[in-house]
Amino acid sequence: MATTADVKNGLVVEMDGQLFTVVEFQHVKPGKGGAFVRIKLKNVITGKVIDRTLRSGEKVDIVRIEERQMQFLYREENGFVFMDQETFDQVNVSGVVLGDDARFLKEGELVTVSFHIEKPIRATLPFFINFKIVECEPGARGDTVSNVTKSAKLETGAVVQVPLFVEQGETIRVDTRTGQYLERVRG
Repeated sequence: MATTADVKNGLVVEMDGQLFTVVEFQHVKPGKGGAFVRIKLKNVITGKVIDRTLRSGEKVDIVRIEERQMQFLYREENGFVFMDQETFDQVNVSGVVLGDDARFLKEGELVTVSFHIEKPIRATLPFFINFKIVECEPGARGDTVSNVTKSAKLETGAVVQVPLFVEQGETIRVDTRTGQYLERVRG
């Protein structure tokens, strides 16, 4: 057990039976009364952000998180199968852990998977991934109005908005955090 003096940004703590990442903290020493710590916490599983106020010196349960580089192999009906890049062990990660990021998972893609007591709790995709467009409408010739987009279906099944000049069969780079088109990739 640690105290509020040990709290830092990025630390994972357990409160009320759930895991939270410390997003922001502030030690406050008012003129009257005891010091306290304001903490902004993000739930590791759901992503919900909450605020907590703790008395200075109060015990905090710091959790050890292990991060491993893993390669995505394939989808199963009950989750996604990843292979550890060091031990070559295969691990099944549920769709709840991946959340909305699952739509950007390509076979062979390297992902950082966070574990708590050998249980996967979070998966972080690379920020930028290249995808091949498998389906999109043809762009109208001469239509050069700025910021006009069309839907494009990627090789993973995800649909993103792309500029009119992008065509089926091309490779594009997508920001996996926002799901936005960034640029065309040549070669």
